[in-house]
Amino acid sequence: MNTSITAKELRATLPTVVERVRRGARYTVVYRSRPAFQVIPVDAPTEPAGAVCEDPLFRAGPLGRSTDGRTAADHDRALYS
Repeated sequence: MNTSITAKELRATLPTVVERVRRGARYTVVYRSRPAFQVIPVDAPTEPAGAVCEDPLFRAGPLGRSTDGRTAADHDRALYS
């Protein structure tokens, strides 16, 4: 699975990201609101398993505003961690 993470989050959580990548996770690093590069396992195939546009979650529209006081990043961590 490919997870988006900001450059700031990458710097703050690098040891955790490294451990997850060693277990097979992939990250797309977003810098200044644009995808900049990917962090993938060394032995991973060069192409991801599927195109992002094929992911139903990627095509899903917004569901509304959060009322629990958490940020979008908090929700992403809960969904994708």
